[in-house]
Amino acid sequence: MPSLLLAESAFWMPSLGELTAVGPLWTLAGTIVAILVAALVVGRNPAVSAIITMLGATVTAFVCFALAGRTAAGAFAGFAPLGGAPMLVMDNFSILFILLICLFLASVVGLWMIGATSSGREIASHTHDAPEFFTLLVGSAFGMSLMVCTTNLLMIILAIEMASLPSYAIVGFQKRNRIGAEASIKYVLFGAVTSAIMAYGVSLLYGYYGTLDLVAIGQMISGKAIGAGHTTGTNLLMTIGFFGLLAGIGFKVSAVPFHFWCPDVFEGASIEVTTWLSVASKAAGLGLVLRVVTALVSPLEDTSVLLPMSTAVGLFAAVTCTYGNLAAFPQTNVKRLLAYSSIAHAGYMLMAAAILWQPSPGGDSTHPAFSALAAYVIVYLFMNLGAFGCTALVFWATGQTTLDAFRGLGRRAPLVALAMAACLFSLIGLPPFGGFIAKFYLLLALFRSDLVWLVIIAAVNSLISLYYYARILYAMYFDDDGQPVIAVPAFGRSLVLASAVVLLLTGLPLAGLLKTRADQFARNLYPLTARSSLAPPSRHADRADATHVADSH
Repeated sequence: MPSLLLAESAFWMPSLGELTAVGPLWTLAGTIVAILVAALVVGRNPAVSAIITMLGATVTAFVCFALAGRTAAGAFAGFAPLGGAPMLVMDNFSILFILLICLFLASVVGLWMIGATSSGREIASHTHDAPEFFTLLVGSAFGMSLMVCTTNLLMIILAIEMASLPSYAIVGFQKRNRIGAEASIKYVLFGAVTSAIMAYGVSLLYGYYGTLDLVAIGQMISGKAIGAGHTTGTNLLMTIGFFGLLAGIGFKVSAVPFHFWCPDVFEGASIEVTTWLSVASKAAGLGLVLRVVTALVSPLEDTSVLLPMSTAVGLFAAVTCTYGNLAAFPQTNVKRLLAYSSIAHAGYMLMAAAILWQPSPGGDSTHPAFSALAAYVIVYLFMNLGAFGCTALVFWATGQTTLDAFRGLGRRAPLVALAMAACLFSLIGLPPFGGFIAKFYLLLALFRSDLVWLVIIAAVNSLISLYYYARILYAMYFDDDGQPVIAVPAFGRSLVLASAVVLLLTGLPLAGLLKTRADQFARNLYPLTARSSLAPPSRHADRADATHVADSH
């Protein structure tokens, strides 16, 4: 009888290898359970919740390191029901981004612990409600990890929503913060609208092509496969469908014109939440953009389709970085200024998606777009961690995040000012810091792909950004109004100085190592050159045997 049920329902169970391949997702889910169980067993202890979260992020990072060796040869693994198209993909790029998300999660938890012990801070909601806060924080990390692991339209929607819903809650988590509550409502409204647009776009794509797999859709566009209803080429329905899909992804990246939530949310949310969203949300969204573009482009050979797609993505990126830099000019609140800065950097990183690359037969399988984005995101993590960390230290000491609070910081807290200066120089893209090397690798990849116009736009925008970053530097070192020296926690000072040191090392001393590691994680990616290890032949044999047994009964 069980065999009969297996045969009739085509019931599928993931293999042990598939379950192991998504180990990082299991450990993140286990961390959520551990936080809630600990709250029931030992009480609502904020230190326990923070330590469990940090341990969970660390264990997940170690699992990623363990899986990195298995995927280095180009194999990918995940969930593929009955040998179909994979719903989850674990390749080099997935491993890298989950690793970065988890390392950044641990850093944000450390930043939270510094703030929770700082004098003069309202910590009531951060102590009693700590289990809920960390559950939501890890939940958003889980959704962001899913975003970089799929090319399935249904999983894309689920991943974005799993990342967004907890983010809405943690933005407005401080109940007495009216600005945070307003920012949370705006975040929810913008998110709801873009989610509806995305769902509508996905429904159009599924109705037109009859599949949820983006690789299969790309094959139908190229004419290499036949769809359920319509077949090859592009039309208005397909264009609207892809616009809806990119609206949802653009919301996570805060790309123009889906960026309106970003400045208000960054200003209204607590500093650790702002730090988290500034990097993790954008990294996951940009990883998903490259996943989508690569899945669609991999079967295409017609330049009449490739070139307009590359130009459209490039224009999208150029408008985003230009708007972000220009909008940052009049800002006097450093959190809001860094919010527009993050929009600009999202535009820089989005330029990588304009590199529509095809692997050469028998040649190097390193994807230049993925390599450039990987190097940029690694450096961007430390740039924003340091910049927002310094802003947090100033806020916890003065209660303000305006430029006035930074006046004379070079005298009042010299090491914090030094770390902030290093992060700002790196955000501008000046040598000898990592931001210069990351931007150089990105521009080099664009130049080699004949996207010279994007190189020029990126270079001009870097010059524009020099003005508003220099305003913070001027306030710290040349506009001392005699404010008193501020007390900075030792761990907080160490955190921002460590970020500055990493930026200095990735600038010139370890620039080659950064490029090498980025290339390694951008090699043999699904679906370009990866070989599937998803569905072993024995699975199909087992299914056939089950059907035979059912027939005999």
